[in-house]
Amino acid sequence: MSDVTTTDLYEVTMALSYLREDVRAPATFSLFVRDLPPGRGFLVAAGLECAMDFLAGYRVERQDVEEFADALHRPARDLEPLLGLAFDGEVRAVPEGRAVFAGEPLLEVTAPLPQAQLAETYLLNQVCHQTAVASKAARCVLAAAGHAVVDFSLRRTHGPWAGFQAARLGALAGFAGTSNVAAATALGIPASGTMAHSYIEAFRDEEAAFRAFARCHPGPVTFLVDTYDTVAGVEIAARVLADLRRGPGCAVRLDSGDLDALSRRARAVLDAAGLTGVGIVASGGLDEYGVARLVRAGAPIDVYAVGTKAGVAADAPYLDAAYKLVEYDGRPVMKLSSAKVTAPGRKQVFRTAGRPDVIGLDGEEPPDSARPLLRTVMRGGRRTVPPDRWQDARERLRADIADLPGPACRIRDPEPVRPVVSRALGELTARVREDLEARFRPEPAAAPVTSRAARPSGRT
Repeated sequence: MSDVTTTDLYEVTMALSYLREDVRAPATFSLFVRDLPPGRGFLVAAGLECAMDFLAGYRVERQDVEEFADALHRPARDLEPLLGLAFDGEVRAVPEGRAVFAGEPLLEVTAPLPQAQLAETYLLNQVCHQTAVASKAARCVLAAAGHAVVDFSLRRTHGPWAGFQAARLGALAGFAGTSNVAAATALGIPASGTMAHSYIEAFRDEEAAFRAFARCHPGPVTFLVDTYDTVAGVEIAARVLADLRRGPGCAVRLDSGDLDALSRRARAVLDAAGLTGVGIVASGGLDEYGVARLVRAGAPIDVYAVGTKAGVAADAPYLDAAYKLVEYDGRPVMKLSSAKVTAPGRKQVFRTAGRPDVIGLDGEEPPDSARPLLRTVMRGGRRTVPPDRWQDARERLRADIADLPGPACRIRDPEPVRPVVSRALGELTARVREDLEARFRPEPAAAPVTSRAARPSGRT
């Protein structure tokens, strides 16, 4: 199955009709999030690199046409107008790692209408999923308040590719490492891992398991200590580490129970054994809420391993995002549906430190000292900038979070930042709305005419 056929059927039926009717003028679509999910004060733009890879390699081949025809139960010859269709348009986008808000375009695609239409489903899929996960990961880093966070999510993500993306997005957000070997080696992310309870259970007791593991791995080791009795496990781990003179860089891992109380007991045991350089790793159902609670309580935990809840953005697993036509053949267009009104025209987002973002029109003069966020990343179907690295996106995110107001970064009950609309965009929206309402407003119904003979006379 090719990425071309990874689409919704109505994209194919619309594109085919456009081609048959010669509706091929340049169209601009804007991809944006209508409203932030509950519990989010900001989002982190992500998914652009996958979107660019998709568009750069987009071409409808014979096999794609045959699969479209099978789906529509039509002869392949009916779908041949799609054959050879490739993307040769322009993309303007917010770089990965930027903090973004509701209503702001994350990217805008300008291309002949059939091309721009066929891109919709895949672009929404990638940008929405990755932005949701990156935003969750950024909140985990904020909650950790300087303590290391690592990604343990692969076994619970929605497929291996989603797990790979979660590892990359965690690194982008500031995670210190990932358990995902494929992502670690492919992307240069530090690999992080310990052992499972099954390893402990395979030996006659915990001490035998710890010693065997240490013999196999001469560097720093992390012992999982909660298989049977957590405090006893820490005591055994401390005895083995002291006996082997393996202190700094090593750690014990707590994976269940009252992590606050157990981490304090573990710290006391380790310190009493002279192992002040041995750290404590906590895991087990953690996300930003659990991490924030432990950090606020002062738990002596050095590393937080987040898994399922972070990898699937459990409390906000989807975005109310849209990919809407805003201009066709030079004519600004908009949607007037109740609760889903869109703003017309190609857009730009202007950012000034300490002020709300301004959503304006592409090409309008920016407000004083404001920086435009959307940049041209593809023209003529080819990238205009090299592929972005997660390390660069991480630096952008650090800078943006440092500029966010404190209430937007709260873990509980954050206050979303609200962009404002420029005068030019507001005036264009009003003009287009007025024109559409004049053209499509229903005519008022005429008053019914009652014949004279049928009127009551008032006489009895």
